[in-house]
Amino acid sequence: MLVNNTSAQLLTFLLTGIPGLRAVQAWISIPFCLLYVIALSGNSMILFVVLREQSLHETMYYFLSMLSATDLSLSICTLSTTLGVFWFEAREINLNACIAQMFFLHTFTFMESGVLLAMAFDRFVAICDPLRYTIILTNARIAQIGVSMLIRNVAVMLPVVLFVRRLSFCSSVVLSHSYCYHVDLIQLSCTDNRINSILGLFALFSTTGFDCPCILLSYVLIIRSVLNITSSEGRWKAFNTCISHISAVAIFYIPLISLSLVHRYGHSAPPFVHTTMANIFLLIPPVLNPIIYSVKTKQIRKAIVKVLIQKQLQI
Repeated sequence: MLVNNTSAQLLTFLLTGIPGLRAVQAWISIPFCLLYVIALSGNSMILFVVLREQSLHETMYYFLSMLSATDLSLSICTLSTTLGVFWFEAREINLNACIAQMFFLHTFTFMESGVLLAMAFDRFVAICDPLRYTIILTNARIAQIGVSMLIRNVAVMLPVVLFVRRLSFCSSVVLSHSYCYHVDLIQLSCTDNRINSILGLFALFSTTGFDCPCILLSYVLIIRSVLNITSSEGRWKAFNTCISHISAVAIFYIPLISLSLVHRYGHSAPPFVHTTMANIFLLIPPVLNPIIYSVKTKQIRKAIVKVLIQKQLQI
C-alpha cells in the first residue's frame, strides 16, 4: 500500500522502544525517567539562577543560559513520545506530529552546536584579547549571535521539512526510535528520497559540520596564547576557565560521532545498540551540562546554594 501526501494527515507511524527488550521495557524506563528529571530540573535551575542573580549577568553566563534553554527544549522534544512508548505502549504518531517533532529535535540539536561555538568564541576573546572583551562581546552582540544561530538553524531545517511532506510512504511505517528522526523517516518512503538525503546532509554540514572545525580552531589559538603566558599559575588559571566548555563539547560531539559511526559501520550490531545509543546521544548533554557547570563554576555553585538555602528558610 502506498500513502501519498494528500492523505498524509491519516498516516500513522509506529515508534519503537528498545528492540528485543520489550518484556523489560517498563524497568528500562526507570533510568530514562530519572535522566529526564535530572535534565529538566538541572537546566531549569541554571536558567533560574542566571536570570535571578545580578552577579551572573555577564557574557559567559548568558551563553550558559542559552545552552541550558537549548538542552531543556531538546529534552522536552522527546519526553512525551519516549516515556509514552516505555510506559503506556503509546507508539502511534501521525505524520504532522512526527514532522513537527523532527523539526524541533534537529533544530535544537543544531542550536546546541551553535551555542557551543559561541561559547568557544567567548573563551577565545577572554583569553586571547582580554582588554577588548567587553567591547567585542556587548549585550547587543550576544543577542545578535543568539538570533543569528536560531535563524540559521530554522533556515536549514525548513527545506528539509517541506521536502519530507512531498514524500509518499509504503505500508511499512515502523520507525526505529522512540522519536521522529529525519534519516529514519525518509527511509520508509516509497518514492525517490535522494533530494531529502542531500538536504539532510547539507543541514548537517552547514551546522555541526561548520561549528566543530571552528571550535577546534579556536582552541588551537587558545592553547597557543596560553603557552605564551610566562607563569605556570597563569597558564593553569587561563586554561581552567575552559575546562567546563571542553567537557560540554566532548559530551556533545563524541556521542554524535559515535552514533554516526555505528549507523555507518555497525550493521551487524543488534538493533537495541543503535536505539540505545541514539537515546543516550539526546540525553547525555542535557543531563551532564548542568552538573559540569555547577561543579566547575564557583559562581554558579554559590548561586544555586544561595537559592536552595533561601527555599529552606522559607519552609
